[in-house]
Amino acid sequence: MSPAFSICVYCGSRPGTEPAFAEAARQVGLWIAQNKGQLVYGGGHNGLMGMMADACLQAGGRVVGVIPKALVEKEWAHSGCSELHVVENMHERKRLMAERADAFLAMPGGIGTFEEFFEVWTWRQLGYHDKPVGLLNIKGYYDNLLAFFIDFGATGVYERRTNATDQQWHSGRVAFEVSGDRSGPGTRQA
Repeated sequence: MSPAFSICVYCGSRPGTEPAFAEAARQVGLWIAQNKGQLVYGGGHNGLMGMMADACLQAGGRVVGVIPKALVEKEWAHSGCSELHVVENMHERKRLMAERADAFLAMPGGIGTFEEFFEVWTWRQLGYHDKPVGLLNIKGYYDNLLAFFIDFGATGVYERRTNATDQQWHSGRVAFEVSGDRSGPGTRQA
C-alpha cells in the first residue's frame, strides 16, 4: 500500500536542552503515521531524529532512513526503519531523500539541518522541484532566522516571490501544511 504522502524531515541527531523539541519530534512522527504518511529522514537512531522515527514506527507508520556509511556509527543507524539506505556520501543522501519526498520540513537541529533545509529551498527557488519547504518553529527556535529572511528579502539580493505563501514566509506567519498548499515555503509556530 502506497503512503498518502511522503515528508522529509530534517532535525537534530541530539535531543537539545528544550523538552518541547523532543515532544514535537514525537508528535511529528505520530502525526505522519496517523495520517498514513511516510517519514523520510537521515536514518539515525539518536536525538530528535531517533525519537521521531521511533514514534512513527510505534504508531504503525512507514519510515525511510538514508544515512552515509561514515555516519552509521556516529548516528547509530536506526535498524528498525521500514527501509534503511546506507549511501556513500552526503550528496547521495540528500538526493535520495529529495527523490523520496513530497514535502520538506525542518525542525530544530544543527548545521546539518540548516544545510539540508537551505539546499532544498535553493532547489525549489531554482525550479528543480515545486515541493513545499517549511520550518517548524518550536519555542522560537527559528525566530532569528525568520527575522533575517525578512531583512534579507528587503535587500534586493533575493528574488521575492509574489504568491501568498511566500509573502507569508517573508512575514513569518503560519503557512505550511503537509497535504495542503504546494505554492511555496512557510513556517508554523508551535
